[in-house]
Amino acid sequence: MRMARLFQRTTILFLAAVVASATGQTQTAPPRGAWLFAYFKEPGNQGIYLALSRDGYHYTALNDGQPWVAPSQPGEIMRDVFLTRGPDGRFQMVWTWNWHGDTLGHAASPDLLTWSPQQPIPIMQAFPATSNVWAPETYWDAPRKQWLLIWSSSMRDSKTGNRIWFALTPDFQTFSTPAIFFDPGTVAIDATIFHQQTAHGPTGPWRLIFKDQTLDPLTYQERVATGPTLEGPWTHISGPINESWSEGPSAIQLGHRFIVFYDHYRAPHARYEAVATTDWKHWQDITAATSLPAHCKHGSFLRITNAEATRLLSRHVAPATR
Repeated sequence: MRMARLFQRTTILFLAAVVASATGQTQTAPPRGAWLFAYFKEPGNQGIYLALSRDGYHYTALNDGQPWVAPSQPGEIMRDVFLTRGPDGRFQMVWTWNWHGDTLGHAASPDLLTWSPQQPIPIMQAFPATSNVWAPETYWDAPRKQWLLIWSSSMRDSKTGNRIWFALTPDFQTFSTPAIFFDPGTVAIDATIFHQQTAHGPTGPWRLIFKDQTLDPLTYQERVATGPTLEGPWTHISGPINESWSEGPSAIQLGHRFIVFYDHYRAPHARYEAVATTDWKHWQDITAATSLPAHCKHGSFLRITNAEATRLLSRHVAPATR
């Protein structure tokens, strides 16, 4: 309760904070609110966790640090979660359903508290050689009035490795035939899309941030490509923006500063880290200025309202399960 009252009393103003929203568009953030971080922990079969922040830099675990949504089906894992809000106000969540196979996971919620049944979507069933479906993300494509789904897949009969794929869906029930969304000519996974905004609305190119997973030379680092629309085409790939052994990027905007959080998974300093830029050319390591829940792994960030934050803060693990 003390934590809930503290968040209610907090009046930190985000001068120009914005969020790359579920719609694939960016929106001006209200003067008050919170950032919600959805993530998982190894070994990946415990479920999805949530954490809350008022300033976008420091996050506190919700639900007494226990999973918010647990796997509901035998053999299911919940990794690489992406949580977003649709134009109808409903929250959509997608995740890696398993290490191997043709399937991703999906669930929806009106309030982040109650969730639809967890739905395995065999998105790559038209491609029997599919080895994996990893790190899905979904964005509302307003011109098409459909959801854009992206993820990485590789083929057992191919030597090219993972590429970023996509499909379109109006309702998470019917899907277009998947196709390659982004092929930089090297192994690529963990793509996320971001669009800058101003007080007058979205501006400038779209950004596709992805992990370059080239083995020789080893460049397990994030790079940024640009495009004119949500669907690209994606060109002008940048050099690495962070250190090797990093993956799972997710971008937010705080004023004129753009923050890319990512999962640095190499011991002895395995942790969530962050880099910042104001021009998408020069990057600064700001990990020391951030704090996230211990052992958090590949997640996503979403702007929510004060009322939503208060509801989430009121939830705690049942005494019998603590």
